[in-house]
Amino acid sequence: MKKLIQSSPRGFLLVAAMLWFGLYKTLEPFSHVLVKALPLEPGSHAYNSLQFFFYDTPKVLLLLAGVVMVMGMINSYFTPERTRALLAGRREGVGNIMASLLGIVTPFCSCSAVPLFIGFVQAGVPLGVTFSFLISAPMVNEIALTLLFALFGWKIAALYLGLGLTIAILSGYIIGRLKMEAHLEDWVRNMPAVAATVEGDTLSLTDRIDAGFASVREIVGKVWPYVLAGIAIGAGIHGYVPQDFMASLMGKEAGWWSVPVSVLIGVPMYTNAAGIIPIVEALLAKGASLGTVLVFMMSVIALSLPEMVILRKVLKLRLIAVFVGVVATGIMLVGFIFNAVV
Repeated sequence: MKKLIQSSPRGFLLVAAMLWFGLYKTLEPFSHVLVKALPLEPGSHAYNSLQFFFYDTPKVLLLLAGVVMVMGMINSYFTPERTRALLAGRREGVGNIMASLLGIVTPFCSCSAVPLFIGFVQAGVPLGVTFSFLISAPMVNEIALTLLFALFGWKIAALYLGLGLTIAILSGYIIGRLKMEAHLEDWVRNMPAVAATVEGDTLSLTDRIDAGFASVREIVGKVWPYVLAGIAIGAGIHGYVPQDFMASLMGKEAGWWSVPVSVLIGVPMYTNAAGIIPIVEALLAKGASLGTVLVFMMSVIALSLPEMVILRKVLKLRLIAVFVGVVATGIMLVGFIFNAVV
């Protein structure tokens, strides 16, 4: 395969895309054949749960591998150094918009929050602009958008994109206007400034394909347990949780309290977009309202407790509290508005 990539990288990409699409089209009928081979009564709780699991597991993993491969190639254009150079010296407002948009296409997650934060501060990126990027990168990333598009259609994917960007832009802008630089840890504020420079890009298409495969090995290799856990939970909800119960807990008739409760449930969880979307799929199928489910998903991805622990290395508690409060307020407003309108 290495020789094929080197001799005809475009041909390799075309053949790989055709094979991926062909395999994807076989998943649903194969899941039905597989579950029918089991000694289970069609329509039973166990039957419905296993059919959901057998179909969603390869579907989500295949989508994840394809998206990560493509975005790994695209991300070869957006190194941390290039990202810092693009944002260094940008004013608030324009800088918040640019940072949020860059967060969509950059391969950074909560595990890389501290080194990214330090690099941005050293390069002179304003604090509010930095937060817009840190909110957007894990929440409005290419994996979340592609999986939402594949599972729910372009309207929900576009809706999530618009809402996520709005929260990232406004939250970063508000934090920037509060002038909370004094609440960075002292060692962060005392770091010497570093000029943000970008070297010339000399990667070939073959190099970018290699970068895509490296991203698949790294990212899919890390997140597949969360994907399986999320699909297992979603399968349990799909097969065993009564629709009336879920509608009473997270549906429109549940009351205003369902939105803040969804945030409180989501924050302690530690997963990513690929792991949470199968749960979202099952919740919506059981009658949960779109606004409440979006609140739950956003809080899991953008406000996870492990990320707060990581950021504690560079932020004082007051700044972390402001960050959580501003973002949580934005997320809850989204839920209230959608449950009232949709």
